[in-house]
Amino acid sequence: MNSSQLLGITIFAYLLASILYIAIFIFRAKKLGVVASLVTVAAWLIQTAGIIMRWVESYKMGYGHAPLSNMYESLVFFAWAIAIIYLWIEWKFKNRLIGAFVVPFAFISMAYASFSTEFGRTIKPLVPALQSNWLIGHVVTCFIGYASFAIACGLGFMYILKDRREQAKKENKQKSDGLIDTLPQLRLIDDAIYKTIVFGFVWLSTGIIAGAIWANTAWGTYWSWDPKETWSLITWFVYASALHARFVRGWNGRRIAWIAILGFVSVIFTYYGVNFLLSGLHSYGSA
Repeated sequence: MNSSQLLGITIFAYLLASILYIAIFIFRAKKLGVVASLVTVAAWLIQTAGIIMRWVESYKMGYGHAPLSNMYESLVFFAWAIAIIYLWIEWKFKNRLIGAFVVPFAFISMAYASFSTEFGRTIKPLVPALQSNWLIGHVVTCFIGYASFAIACGLGFMYILKDRREQAKKENKQKSDGLIDTLPQLRLIDDAIYKTIVFGFVWLSTGIIAGAIWANTAWGTYWSWDPKETWSLITWFVYASALHARFVRGWNGRRIAWIAILGFVSVIFTYYGVNFLLSGLHSYGSA
């Protein structure tokens, strides 16, 4: 069995996990909770094995580099990071309903990586600009940040749904027997959004700093206002503004939830849109 087969299994494992988590939410089937968690853990372990095997395969082919060099490999790692961070959140907050809003991100990332025709999936030698020990540090830190923001986005949608339901109950004096009422309390969701954004912000900041040091080594300048660098900075300011507003202005609840959702739009454009729509020093990432 090779890495492609293991990663292919991972796609369907994340799909099954997504279905199970959504079933828990829609049908209130709490008995499926343990199964959903176990499937997610199994999917993550299989994916981890696939990533390691792909790394080993690159050495056998004479290239010898971490599987983080192109769009396909970064999408795979993106899904991997989402899954492990989600599992930690599930354990931390003891609530599996969050999985219905988060695990599908991992499935979509893996499915797009495997089925898209926009980029290749074969192992190739690194382009000169990527032949650096900074590759792993820069990519890993940035994508852990991106994965955290993906989870914050899912939590943001959860908060908006729950908040609207609470408002409707107050206005219409409805009973707490609707589907949305099974979601965690608003205070718990808000706390999860905040902590996830802080976690992602620290990792993204570290990734940008590592990238600047790497850029100086590769291109002779720490910052060149390349489209990727510019949008990374925009994304950083979005989340920095969210944290500033919370600390200084006391923002929470719906405002932070919307920032989590809109901020992830910036993440997607930084990650995907820049590679395919704007040319620059980072254009090799779409290969």
